[in-house]
Amino acid sequence: MDKEQEKAAKARETALSGALTQIERQFGQGSIMKMGDDAFAVRVAAVPTGALSLDLALGVGGLPRGRIIEIFGPESSGKTTLLYHVLANAQKTGGICAFIDAEHAMDPAYAKRIGVDIDELLVSQPDHGEQALEIADLLIRSGAVDVVAIDSVAALTPKAELEGAMGDQTVGVQARMMSQAMRKLAGNLNRANTMCVFTNQIREKVGVMFGSPETQPGGRALKFYSSARLDIRRIETLKEGTEAVGNRVRVKVVKNKVAAPFRQAEFDIDYGEGISSEGCLIDLGLEHDIVRKSGSFFSYGEERLGQGRNNAKGYLREHPEMAAEIERKVYEAVGAEPPLSVVGLPAQDESSPEAPPAQGTPDAAEGTEPEEQAA
Repeated sequence: MDKEQEKAAKARETALSGALTQIERQFGQGSIMKMGDDAFAVRVAAVPTGALSLDLALGVGGLPRGRIIEIFGPESSGKTTLLYHVLANAQKTGGICAFIDAEHAMDPAYAKRIGVDIDELLVSQPDHGEQALEIADLLIRSGAVDVVAIDSVAALTPKAELEGAMGDQTVGVQARMMSQAMRKLAGNLNRANTMCVFTNQIREKVGVMFGSPETQPGGRALKFYSSARLDIRRIETLKEGTEAVGNRVRVKVVKNKVAAPFRQAEFDIDYGEGISSEGCLIDLGLEHDIVRKSGSFFSYGEERLGQGRNNAKGYLREHPEMAAEIERKVYEAVGAEPPLSVVGLPAQDESSPEAPPAQGTPDAAEGTEPEEQAA
């Protein structure tokens, strides 16, 4: 009986080996592999978001490469701010980024203040939704672009709707357009190791009695194909005296295919400055007993950071080496590793197979959303 089982097992192995050889000959090397293979088992490369608390909530140190990401929320909640930070962080380590401005509302001066290199940023303002998605697909298939950002799904107007009269009914046209685009983009993104980030707005369904009436434009396809979906909300207005100087926002990771979902992160967005990376360090430092607070004074070790949160943030901004040290200790405290670099993996042994490029950056740039500056 044992010999018969052994003979059957060998026959299965031979048949499987033949099938794998035929698949690779027909579709190319790497078209099928075991998950335990070294070439497959690599860390998910990520681009930091600019907010350390959100990077930790995402579980991989930022937004994952080779995936579709959706960022949605109400008006003036920080969607474009977060998007610009991702672009700036990808560019910091040599990544090439493209911004498809379907809303026709990009502010180059604002993006530059955040840290985006607008001279190297590829920008397109398409005439209609199909053109925007076709441009995105061509950029992704080139394999040369690290991040493609589309702002926003709600502004991707189908050509049929533009050509019709103002009162014409075009039910489901945008959803069909997005569904087709997702099917085409998903595989190309994975092969090119390119991240595609969509921002989206919020609408309300009519007649909902139970549960949340909120929904997002563009149908359900984007929800299914997204590897991470971030729900960003403004929860507080930051003030100095009576003057509003920023927003406190909460981001909930409502979907995550690369780590545990439903984690939350809070951080500050300063008007004219953007996401406060120093504020994130103070919050996480207090949470993990790395930074101490006595009355209104903040201190790190024997060093006094300042009186009041804003002064402590200013001190860390002026002393980046101390901020980097606190960030390293936060990663150690939570048992996480810093994200991989945006372009290229760390050096490997010559014997190990070549891994696909990865991404991420050290500290975040700073910026804020154009609509928030006017708030």
